[in-house]
Amino acid sequence: MTKQDNEQRLERLKSIVLSMPEKPGSYQYYDADGTIIYVGKAKNLKRRVSSYFHREVDRFKTKVLVSKICDITYTVVNTEEDALLLENALIKKYNPRYNVLLKDGKTYPSICITGEYFPRIFKTRNINKKYGQYYGPYSNLGAMYAVLDLIRKLYKPRTCRLPLTAENIREGRYKPCLEYHIKNCDAPCTGCQSWEDYQQNIAMAREILKGNTRLLSRTVYDKMMEAADNLRFEEAEKLKRQYLLIEQFCAKSEVVSHTINDVDVFCIDDDDAKSNAFINYMHVTNGTINQSFTYEYKRKLDETDAELLLSAIIEIRGRFKSKAKETIVPFEIDWEMADTTFFVPQRGDKYHLLELSQMNCRQYRFDRLKQADKLNPEQKHTRLMKELQEKLKLNKLPYTIELFDNSNISGTDAVAGCVVYKGMKPSKKDYRRYNIKTVTGPDDYASMKEVVGRRYRRFAAGYEGDGKDGEQALPDLIITDGGIGQMNIVREVVEDELGLQIPIAGLAKDDRHRTNELLFGFPPQTVQLKAESELFRLLTQMQDEVHRYAITFHREKRSKHALHSELNDIKGIGPKAAETLLKAFKSVKRIREAALSPDRRHEITEALGNAKGRIIIDYFTEGGTEENG
Repeated sequence: MTKQDNEQRLERLKSIVLSMPEKPGSYQYYDADGTIIYVGKAKNLKRRVSSYFHREVDRFKTKVLVSKICDITYTVVNTEEDALLLENALIKKYNPRYNVLLKDGKTYPSICITGEYFPRIFKTRNINKKYGQYYGPYSNLGAMYAVLDLIRKLYKPRTCRLPLTAENIREGRYKPCLEYHIKNCDAPCTGCQSWEDYQQNIAMAREILKGNTRLLSRTVYDKMMEAADNLRFEEAEKLKRQYLLIEQFCAKSEVVSHTINDVDVFCIDDDDAKSNAFINYMHVTNGTINQSFTYEYKRKLDETDAELLLSAIIEIRGRFKSKAKETIVPFEIDWEMADTTFFVPQRGDKYHLLELSQMNCRQYRFDRLKQADKLNPEQKHTRLMKELQEKLKLNKLPYTIELFDNSNISGTDAVAGCVVYKGMKPSKKDYRRYNIKTVTGPDDYASMKEVVGRRYRRFAAGYEGDGKDGEQALPDLIITDGGIGQMNIVREVVEDELGLQIPIAGLAKDDRHRTNELLFGFPPQTVQLKAESELFRLLTQMQDEVHRYAITFHREKRSKHALHSELNDIKGIGPKAAETLLKAFKSVKRIREAALSPDRRHEITEALGNAKGRIIIDYFTEGGTEENG
């Protein structure tokens, strides 16, 4: 499309917007092929749609959407509630490209009550409403099986697939099966259980599936007491067993006060990249959570949490046919709905419900992320690289990251280490150790300046490594184990002295020597990063690795000096012979004592042999020092 065509397109769209009413409704955007690419809702159609064209759009995805719009239509409704419902219906019908996408990670099972003459009750993942009524879906399989087990013990619905009809039963076509003999079924196929009694049991089972266990418990208790008063003790005993089973089930499933009745609870959580959102829905009836389900939504236009949650509330309440008059949400929602009111709790049982929903949201997000990483570990590393690139606003993916750290004790045995990560994984073959050569005393800044200069100086001379076949290439990011001071020293060497353009970040620690922030930029600024996020944990692991590497090298160097003894200076005595002697005598002092004592010299020759033993004896008796090793 030429610039002139694009200007004409925008002018045409703006003229449509100018004629739109200032009333609630739904609007639809079309592309050049006449396909609906976005459906939206608005309290004020004219004001909302004009915002796409009469001001600078900050979000990239929204700019892309606007560039695709070739036509606009709209539908005016009476209330905000109707606008929500209309938007939801159109999204379901047309599935527009730029609308929020609901992602069902898998098909969760539901419980079906068939529409047969003697209905069956079973779990299924295939929903076909012509076969019966469905309850669910259940994301918690344990809860679903608990409900099925309660129904089986209380009402004994048939498990066979026989085509039971009144005529077949009258003709006696069937015989009782094993389930009847082990008392799991009352054999309606043979007329042992009447149709009326069976239907009454199914009606009770429906109440359990709706979550009305408290009401059912009271009903069964009242019937039990009535039977006992009328001296029908066998019937009363049977009702007592039912009552105890229901109470036991309620005790296991109840998580809130049973004074809360018929409430919906919604909560939202984001992934680290802000591209997906996880929305948990819970329905509470008579104090029991009878539905708990988490959906994953994929953002299309960087929708805010409020926009996303509102769309999800309409979608999910419609899916579960919820009629709850109160909906608990984590923040204020500036929309009104006719059949429910939004409530943000601050304390009490309702706040506890919101916390429980948030916990389910976070757990679902963690499980999905863990599952994806397990199936494709490389995807995890790529995701973290993209997240780091986005956080630091880097021009390219930080595939190669190098970290530096110094180690010394009061300036002695000063060393430094450089660890290399490629694709967010340690590349140990590229690790490098450095002995500090030009610095005297404990000067970390000078040591860092020397090491970084030695590391990158050849690149300033025109060397261009590509990283292949073990060749060193310039890193995509340098991370220092320190704060602003270390970053400035590295920048002074890399940019000012060597003229190289490498992004530099720093990991700073708090007073307790714990990593608490990521620094980047010039002057360095704190990068907003959650301490519990996966990226921050990985950066902390990188910092721990470079610290481990540097301090291990320092300890090895210090140990080497500490283990160096007078024996290593004796001509003709190698490291192996010195080690053998030290193993036998434990110290140089004891070796000297044995050499100076004529009665013990044979101990040395026995350990090393006559030739090397004679060298040791001659050294200590003729010209050896008197220093202890």
